[in-house]
Amino acid sequence: MPSALASGPDRRLFLSSLVGIAAATAGLSGCAGSSAATSKSSADLSAPLADTVPPGTSLKIASYQSAQQLQFKLAKLPALPFTVSSWLNIGAGPDVINAFRAKSLDVATNAGIPPIQAHYQGYDAKIVAIGLTRRPNYLFATKPGSDIRTTHDFRGRKLAFSQGQAQGVVLLRALKEAGLKYDDVKLVPLTSNQFLTALQSGQVDVAPLGNSQAPAYLKQYASKGARTIPTDVVDLLNLLWAPASVLADRAKAAAVAAYIPQWARGQIWQWEHPEVWNREFYVKTQNLTLAEAESITKLANKPLFPPSWDEAIRWEQETADLLAEGGFVKKFDVGSLFDRRFESIAAKAVPAQYRR
Repeated sequence: MPSALASGPDRRLFLSSLVGIAAATAGLSGCAGSSAATSKSSADLSAPLADTVPPGTSLKIASYQSAQQLQFKLAKLPALPFTVSSWLNIGAGPDVINAFRAKSLDVATNAGIPPIQAHYQGYDAKIVAIGLTRRPNYLFATKPGSDIRTTHDFRGRKLAFSQGQAQGVVLLRALKEAGLKYDDVKLVPLTSNQFLTALQSGQVDVAPLGNSQAPAYLKQYASKGARTIPTDVVDLLNLLWAPASVLADRAKAAAVAAYIPQWARGQIWQWEHPEVWNREFYVKTQNLTLAEAESITKLANKPLFPPSWDEAIRWEQETADLLAEGGFVKKFDVGSLFDRRFESIAAKAVPAQYRR
């Protein structure tokens, strides 16, 4: 696995090379950020959305661990007015971007940072729906035997860092809140699926783990001195996004618009039926115990869908600026990432208590 990053310009140059396999195959290099910042979309997204989905329209949709299909099935939502030609078991931002480039995926759910990373790589994709996450989705976990107890203790330590995923921006925001600069710590470039192994082996001192991962990790390693460090840092955005080329296709754009209400209602059903979700998803498909499942759902966020995207855009701009400050991307106006033709769709599809 990669070693800890150097500080200063060497660190930035190394991170610039981590734009992903898709960027390399497209002939992009570490200077991709500068070209992406000034490029303009070649897709025409000015046309109003169609009221109906034309017959024969299909979409390829991401559904990590098949959770989306299970939501729709358990919630007994109406049939979608288009064909889902494939459900892809894909969730991590870098993997989604690669699939977008390969034209094997039309729409995906992610956090706020993957669209920023796609822009940095020169790939044009747009956000089409927003959910707000008000409570933390991640905890910072320490390696076994660690003496770290607060984020202030991160100084001089090795921290697992994924530039293109939500875990990365959560870490950067936590460092900022603790008054630490990037050069005060050692960022170890990993993808989130490597975090647990890196903690277990002591390759890193700290890694951000999802709420769904932390209980199992502590069950195994708390007796050996591992612990979690909760913070109030949130990854605000739970978003739906799609390639600009998909949204420039009038039929596919209409299908995306028709998918958004189901996407929102599925999350609400899951929130309102935790006992069923614990049993049908966590226990039956993830092989967790019921107690472990219940500990996860207790940390779940109430789904919220804002009628206006203004707050989301401000947060996304803060995130992009935070990344730019560290030399991870070039500074740019994130307004270009949002296709506001879709802005009100999710909020209009849900009851008032879920509009925020």
